[in-house]
Amino acid sequence: MIIKYVLKMMNDDLYLEFENSAKEINELKKKPDNEELLNLYGLYKQAKFGNNKSSKPSIFNIKDKLKWESWEKQKGKGKIKSCKEYINLVEELKNKYN
Repeated sequence: MIIKYVLKMMNDDLYLEFENSAKEINELKKKPDNEELLNLYGLYKQAKFGNNKSSKPSIFNIKDKLKWESWEKQKGKGKIKSCKEYINLVEELKNKYN
């Protein structure tokens, strides 16, 4: 019972840090490049929703297709690992663009 409680608290802290990172990424002085933004998008979606279950967009819808592919690359990655990778990437980008 105590172990479950400790794990829940750790996950709650991680989730708060993840949410804060999602806010902080919008406060950068300079916008990250498209590849970095797509990587952020894929990690964010994987952390929030798990594996991508949506159908692949048309090749004529380039923006949505690239976003779908970036999320698809994260397939199989757990939510906690995705949260941690997202947080780490945000920290890297804060150092790079602030």
